[in-house]
Amino acid sequence: MANDFSGIRNIIFDLGGVLLNLDYSATERAFEELGIRDFRQRFSQLSQDHFFDDWETGKLSRDEFFQGLQHAGCDQLTEAQITTAWNAMLLDFPLRRLQILQQLRLRYELFLLSNTNEIHETAFNELLRQTCGWNSLGHFFEKIYFSHRVGLRKPGKEIYERILSDNQLKAAETLFIDDSPQNIEAAKSLGIRTIFLEKGMSIEKDVFLPTRP
Repeated sequence: MANDFSGIRNIIFDLGGVLLNLDYSATERAFEELGIRDFRQRFSQLSQDHFFDDWETGKLSRDEFFQGLQHAGCDQLTEAQITTAWNAMLLDFPLRRLQILQQLRLRYELFLLSNTNEIHETAFNELLRQTCGWNSLGHFFEKIYFSHRVGLRKPGKEIYERILSDNQLKAAETLFIDDSPQNIEAAKSLGIRTIFLEKGMSIEKDVFLPTRP
């Protein structure tokens, strides 16, 4: 392993950009082509407006999400068009990352923490089935925290505190891996150890390396 894991008993993984490859620009382009010219200003990896915050914390229904984007672009946009554009950012699960999770479960308690939503959950579960045959990421983790299901999202400290409390984890024994700096800083402020996956880094190349004989 390339990093110091001494004293670590628990690992919290982000999903998009850590386990699942993403391309935010694909969704930006798709919505711009549908007539929502300011989509990049409304939603990005680093920030988003209240509409998307509400969507990712379960405060908006699927119908309200569709209606909001139809109002922002064109009332003639179909639900299928919006779903396709919204899911364009979801690329693939590299099989090696899933294998790493299986190996890590032998030594650590693993948790998943993701800012996500019900449309993406359906789509990435299908990508997972296509990759390895499993229907849910629950196969790899002790517990999963999806923002739209728990009503909290990163970088709010409450979601990290919830995970620590629910599972009786000590912050100093817990590692959090994420690709967004604001999420890393929030975890650090609670004493959680962190690894920031900068652009171009991956867990298979830069974090969990094969053990050499």
